[in-house]
Amino acid sequence: QVRLVESGGGLVQAGGSLSLSCTASGRTGSMGWFRQAPGKEREFVAAISRGGSTTTYADSVKGRFTISRDNAKNTEFLQMNSLIPEDTAVYYCAADSRLWLGADSSKYLYWGQGTQVTVSS
Repeated sequence: QVRLVESGGGLVQAGGSLSLSCTASGRTGSMGWFRQAPGKEREFVAAISRGGSTTTYADSVKGRFTISRDNAKNTEFLQMNSLIPEDTAVYYCAADSRLWLGADSSKYLYWGQGTQVTVSS
């Protein structure tokens, strides 16, 4: 069992930036970020392979968000720039032992508790 702990959420004005972190209690393969806004279903944000060479992003965040990881620290990051109110959501970290899972949330075994990101207009 791997435990994931997110940090870095908060309140920011539109156009601002936030950086999220997710630290795992053990080794992980593919890692990703998902988000859920009030009244909406959880949606994919970004994912990164074990080695970090493969990444994918939702169209809505492409060019604004960057996913990365530091395997020595069992940590993944999500740098969020040019934030807009539509980015407001609870952001969840996800991980699995398999090397690459991409955007399919149903394939991720481990989930964090979520961190709130609020973007004011």
